[in-house]
Amino acid sequence: MTAPQPSATAPIHLPRVAITYCTQCKWSLRANYFSQELQSTFGTSLGEVAVIPATGGLFTVHLTYRPKLESGEEGGEVKGILLWDRKAEGGFPETKVLKQLVRNCIEPGKELGHSDKPSSKGRVAEGGEKVGSEEQGSEQERKEGCGDCK
Repeated sequence: MTAPQPSATAPIHLPRVAITYCTQCKWSLRANYFSQELQSTFGTSLGEVAVIPATGGLFTVHLTYRPKLESGEEGGEVKGILLWDRKAEGGFPETKVLKQLVRNCIEPGKELGHSDKPSSKGRVAEGGEKVGSEEQGSEQERKEGCGDCK
């Protein structure tokens, strides 16, 4: 008699945040910190937060969610968006910026307290909202990725 095989697909609980990080660069603590911060801020408003190990200098944050209708109910097609990419942005997000990006998609009316104050660093996004990173990294790292995983 053989043991039952686990299912290859598990149900996905939306909204879902997926943080993919490079194990060679040792970004596990950073990924888990962001995961904890999002869970602490949004609680049961998030269906799940996945922390996914990878290689190659990756640090990305993806959000999969079903947009809310004007009535406030969820509806429409499921959307998947890239909230942050370390290589494209030239560094890591500030915690408050990441919270704002998630909030803007899943709970636009939610107050984030001190996290709603404009960032003192970074670039200006659509609508004049400032977005930035805590660590900019060296110019070489931004162009080539980290040296640990080459």
